[in-house]
Order: sequence, then structure tokens, then C-alpha cells
Amino acid sequence: MAPPQLDSDAPVREKEVVGSGGSAPRGFFTWEEVGLRTGRIQPYNEHWLVIDRKVYDVSRFYKRHPGGARVIRHYAGQDATDAFTAFHLDKNYVSKYLKPLLIGELAPDQPNSEPNKNQLIIEDFRKLRSTVEKAELLKPNILFFFLIFLHIVILDVGAWFTIWYFGTSLLPFFLGVALFATAQCQMNWFQHDLGHLSVFSISKWNHMLHTFLMCIMKGMAAKWWNNLHFQHHAKPNCFRKDPDLNMHPFLFALGKKLAAELGMQKKKFMPYNHQHKYFFISGPGALLPFFQFSVFYFSIKRKEWVELALMITFYIRVCLMYIPIMGFKCFMAFFWLARLLEICCFTWVSQMNHIPMHIDYDINTDWVSTQLQATCNVDQSFFNDWFTGHLNFQIEHHLFPTMPRHNLWKVAPLVKSLCAKHGIAYQCKPLFTAFGDIVHSLKDSGQAWYDAYIHA
Repeated sequence: MAPPQLDSDAPVREKEVVGSGGSAPRGFFTWEEVGLRTGRIQPYNEHWLVIDRKVYDVSRFYKRHPGGARVIRHYAGQDATDAFTAFHLDKNYVSKYLKPLLIGELAPDQPNSEPNKNQLIIEDFRKLRSTVEKAELLKPNILFFFLIFLHIVILDVGAWFTIWYFGTSLLPFFLGVALFATAQCQMNWFQHDLGHLSVFSISKWNHMLHTFLMCIMKGMAAKWWNNLHFQHHAKPNCFRKDPDLNMHPFLFALGKKLAAELGMQKKKFMPYNHQHKYFFISGPGALLPFFQFSVFYFSIKRKEWVELALMITFYIRVCLMYIPIMGFKCFMAFFWLARLLEICCFTWVSQMNHIPMHIDYDINTDWVSTQLQATCNVDQSFFNDWFTGHLNFQIEHHLFPTMPRHNLWKVAPLVKSLCAKHGIAYQCKPLFTAFGDIVHSLKDSGQAWYDAYIHA
């Protein structure tokens, strides 16, 4: 495929570059010219981005992007260097996709990133990234992940054994529910590791096992998860770019600024000034049917028939395991109660690091500032590490999304030093304080909505 031609208003061509479709003009560009190519500014309807000072036109490619169309489009008109580095394990393999898209590079007088960004933070983080790579902190420990998977299997089998051996009286029933829900929670964190390519050093192995285990052990679609979660990591807490915020205006008003906007627009989908009260029910209660419906809708719409078939095997498996020993009605109560407990755990753990943090539109800050203003940590302990799947190190996980979770604590002191040097807030709190901050944040933003709604 030949690289797309430059616009007529592009600067004078300086060089020639050979792509997969032959030779094509190559020019020098300014950040201002790149910034116009967001796909939303007429007449510049292209999507350009910059990686390591090279300018790429992804206008025709983004729909075929293996990581999802939206995640690459979120960086249109911006420097995507640190995001590109963070998400891809094999840079040489990915370069074959980039080469045909190359249309030029930044002019020599242009800084390495957009002029409005803090160049010192960017340079220091890239040095930190180099230190992390040299220290092999991105290298996974296979034994660690094998033990993680083994304990999930033990929990899953233990749930079935409890019902099979002790029956369905009150105590074994709830013990079985607890074991099954815990196995599913821990499987959430393990599939998260696989999705982030942090279990194996080879991307293909991560993808294959992620698809297999996500489908047959959780009944969920791996590509559905990747499509949503990569966008979240690319632009966390950025309204209209982070899909974790997409359903919130209908249930919650998040962030004081956005909540006040809803109020001034007289939008009242819910009584947001009471959202800190109904979050306990509607948060998990809304996610459970949403996840169940959206995974099947996504797979059918995208024609992911293999994933769909594997997902169905999950439901066949659990039915064959439990219905013969407990009956259909008892099984339905068992299964959906466990699912509800699982989604409650997932909601609280996944939101404790983000809802209390800054929520805004994308203002295109540097990678470090983007991640730090949207994430916080929870204190380290054996229980916190296990219960949250090491997502208590959310800051480090967002800065280095492919880093194996067992190494996150090792890089934390280096990240703290970087933040202290540049005056960036590094928040770390106790587990129950983090849970409480979700409620406090919802109350504050709900009040901001109410004040604007009443007085605007």
C-alpha cells in the first residue's frame, strides 16, 4: 500500500522515502501542521500522529489497527511516542505496519514533543523507561503466573467440590458462591495480565491464551475487553475518549467540571446529588447486564465467531458441572449471586483508582501527567496485592502497562522520585480510604451538578 500523499498546503518536499508501494514524497512538518490533522478539523480530515519524530498518516489504517480503531484515533494530531512504546512489546514487528504510513518527519527546529508540553518530564520519563528495560523489569516470571493460574483452578474446583460433597444447605451454598466468585475475580486479574501482554515475552502467546481463557473460564470476549481497555489506558479519565466514562452521564455525574456542565445544560438523567447513595446498587447492578449483553453484541457485530463459540462453552461447562448436583433453580441462584459478588468486587477495585481523580476532556498533556492525574495507588500488603490483582499499583501499571504485575513494586520508588522532581502529585492511600473516596467524590461532583442545575 502506497503512503497517502501530502496535502497541497504541506511544506516543500525535502527527501524521498520508499514504502511498500514504491517511492513517495517525504517532507518536514511542524507540530502546528500535525495538530490540524485530528480528523475533526475541516478541510484537514486526515488522521496524523507522531512517533519518534516521524509523522504517520493513519487515515486509512486506523480501522485495521489490531489494537482497535479508536485507540489510535485518540492520538490523531498528537505525539504518540510514549503511548506507542508503552503498548507494544515487539517494536520490530509493528514497524512493518508503520513503514507504509510514513509521510515525513518533524522539521529540525521542532521540539521532540508538542511545545505546550513539559519537555523535561518527557525526557526524564524516557530515561526512566530505558532504565526499566535495562533492569529487565518488563520480563515476566512464568512461575509466578503459573501459580496465579493454579490457585484460580483450585478455587474453581473447590466451589464445585463444596456443593458436590456437602450439598446445597445454607452454609455450603454460600461457601460455594464465595469460592466461585473469588475464582472469577482472580480470573479477571489474570486475563488482565494476558491482555496487557505481561505473562509471556511473546505477544502472540499472550493473545492466544487470553482469547482461550477469557472465553472458556469467564464467558467473556477477549477482543471486546481489549477494544475498551486499551482506550482507557491511552486516555484515562478523558471524557469522550475513555470508554469507562461513556455510560456514566446516564447514571453518574463524574468530575466537578463535567458535572457542572451537565447541570448548566439542565440535564437530569438521574438525581445526581444522590448518586453517592445509589452507587452501591446501581453501579454493580448496571454493569452486570451491560457486560453480559455487550460481549455477545460485540462478538456478533464484529463476526468474532471463534470467540463466540468459546464463550458458549463456558456456560455449557458450568451448567454441566452444577445443574446435575443442585438442580436448575438452585444453580441459577448460585450462578447469578456469584456474578453479582464478582461485579461488586470488580467495580470497587477498578474505580477506587480513577473516580476520585481528575476527570476532564483530553487536553493533550505529556504521558506521565496524563496517567498521574487520572490514577492513584493503594498501600502495598500481601492481601491488597492479591485482592486487587496488584492494581493497587495503578500508577506504575498505567505508566508501564506491559510490565508484569510482580515487578510493579520495584519500579514504584523510581516513579516517586520522578514525580517529586517535577512536582507531580503521587497519591497512595489505604484500601478502605480508597473505597471511601469513591463515595466522597461522587457526593462532591453530585453537589456540583445540583448547584449548577439549580442556579444556572
